[in-house]
Order: sequence, then C-alpha cells, then structure tokens
Amino acid sequence: MKLHIAIPAFDELEFLPHTLNAIAKQKTDYPFQVYVCVNQPDAWWKDEEKVKICENNQKLLRFLKEVSLEIIDRTSMGKGWSENSSGVGWARKTLFDEIFKTAADEDIIISLDADTLFYESYFQSIGDNFTQNKIDALSVPYYHKLTEDESANRAILLYEIYLRSYFINMHRIGSPYAFTAIGSAIAVKVKALKKIRGITPLRSGEDFYLLQKLRKMSPISNYNSEIVYPAARFSTRVPFGTGPAMIHFRTRKFQTYPIYHESLFNKIKETYDIIPELFTEDKNTEFIDFLKEQYKTEDLWGPLRNNFKTLPQFTRAFHEKADGLRILQFLKAKHQSSPSPPNFSLLHNNELSTIRDILFAIEMRLRKQHL
Repeated sequence: MKLHIAIPAFDELEFLPHTLNAIAKQKTDYPFQVYVCVNQPDAWWKDEEKVKICENNQKLLRFLKEVSLEIIDRTSMGKGWSENSSGVGWARKTLFDEIFKTAADEDIIISLDADTLFYESYFQSIGDNFTQNKIDALSVPYYHKLTEDESANRAILLYEIYLRSYFINMHRIGSPYAFTAIGSAIAVKVKALKKIRGITPLRSGEDFYLLQKLRKMSPISNYNSEIVYPAARFSTRVPFGTGPAMIHFRTRKFQTYPIYHESLFNKIKETYDIIPELFTEDKNTEFIDFLKEQYKTEDLWGPLRNNFKTLPQFTRAFHEKADGLRILQFLKAKHQSSPSPPNFSLLHNNELSTIRDILFAIEMRLRKQHL
C-alpha cells in the first residue's frame, strides 16, 4: 500500500515550505509520493490587482523544482484555470485525477492544504488506521493552534466552537452525517474515490460534498490517533470555509455560522425515531414538512417503499434523501425561530479557549467511540 499526498497551492510561498518540512520529517513504513498543484485563474495574468499572485506562484514553482515531488502547473500563462472552472475544488480534482493514473486501488490519498502541520508519525497513523480497521474513508481530527494575533485567535476559537457543537449534536442524534469536512483533514482509499467517480470540482465546499458522497457509499471513520493542525488565518480565497468564516467572526457576522440550538437537532432525531413507521405509513414532523418543501412533493416515501422492500434498505434510502445538506438547510431555515443558544461572542479569548478544549475532548471521545 502506498500513500499519495495531495496538496493544492494558491499563493502559498510563505506557508507551503513549513508543510513540506513536516512531510520531510515523517517516520513511516509506508512509501509515499507528494503531489502539489500550483494554481490560479489564467486571466489573472492580465489583472493588475491579481498578477502579483501569479508571480508568487511562479516563485513557488521554482522553489518546488528543487524538491522531490510531483508538480502540477496550473499557474503558468496559458495553463491556469478558466474563470468558470477554478478554485480549490478543481485543484483537488486535478490532483486526484493525476494520482489515479498510477495508484493501486488499495492505495490511500491523504488530502492536505498548503498550510497544514502534523507530527512525524502522522502518515504512519493514517496507513495503520486503514490497514487495521478496514476503512474506506477518514475524517481526521483537527485542532487550530493559536497565534500571537488575538483577533485571529478569537475568530478561530468561535469557528471551532461552531464546528464542534455541530459535530457533537449530529453524533448525539445518531446522524450518519456526523463528520467535519475540512479539506486538509481527509484521507480516502483510491478504490472508494473511484467508486464515487472522484471529487466534484466546486470553488469551495468540495470537501463537504466529497465526504457526503463517500458516506452514502459506506461509513466514514472519524478517529485517528494523530491529528492535523490547519493554520488559523483570514482569507478570501474561497467563498466559504475556515478563512471566510474567520472574517465573518472578526466582523461580528455571527449569523453566518451560528451555534444551532440542540432542540433543532432533536427535531431531526424525532424523525429518525419514526423511520420504522415511515416504512409502512406516512407521518408528519417538522423535518419531514421541510423535506417536502425542498423536494416539492407530498409523497416523499412512496417511491422509496416501492424500490426498497426491507426496513434496512428503506432506512438507507431515507438517509440518502435526508442527507447532510438537507439537515444543514433545515437548521439554517429554522434557526431564527429557535430558542437562543449561548452567546459565546461576549466571552474573553481565554474563556473561549477553555470551551474549545472541552468540546475538543468530548468530540475526540465520541470520534473514538464511533470507530
């Protein structure tokens, strides 16, 4: 079994060398190959406000040529993305497609970002996890280390509290979509990725849709003995994700990433509890009414009953219909009318850090329990 390390790089001359240094220090029995896709839209070469990024990418290319790895050049003039096909999703797809050319089905792709750090046994832990536990996909635990920038610390702590509260509640109600989608914290077996026909190349959010597609095929493991440490930095490179979330928290736009009240998750759990009844007759819940609106039909379950003749088959089909995206849409739609959650924005950074660490400990226990 071989490990294939996939890293998209967009204006990462400052950060990528640190990630490559962490890779160079890996102590592992597994052979591995590193792939870096340096990228940006081709039109940026003619944009006075963007050309500096292109020039920085060229410096990064020259630096990478001194390192033993596979370089995918989607930055040089004439090789960049078209405006309609650009972003980190396209970079990950390009990386995965390149890996597919030589990888065996049992090989593992480790998805990283260019600003991610980890300890020297990280690759070994990933290989051992897949070998010993017979898994197809892994959502790796993560932890953002704090910096000397207190505004960045505050933003990332609030974002982590949002992410971890979401995971804990999804796990509590028994949702099959209890995972955290972070592009630098995913590992997947090549044959599993081929089975779902690879990654959907979106400008951002490709990590969420990737894990959702994988989960509809088979369970996703949430536990690994080693974790990753993504960078906490403000960024507008993608429409949503860690960088934009931090900007929202810095500008006090808390409504974009709210702490959803546990009662909203309970409404989803209420629907989960009556799946055996839905197998034979229609029932109404607030979540079911929402799904009817989304799918524009009053007969959600009739087609499923006709095509899936056993309760386990029907249950799986139910969760494919009421998937992670529909759950998130439901939570967003009902959030304003739900009871008010705790207002963490009033707390000091040291208090936020304590809460983050408590939630991290709870989450790690649940992740291990999930395994």
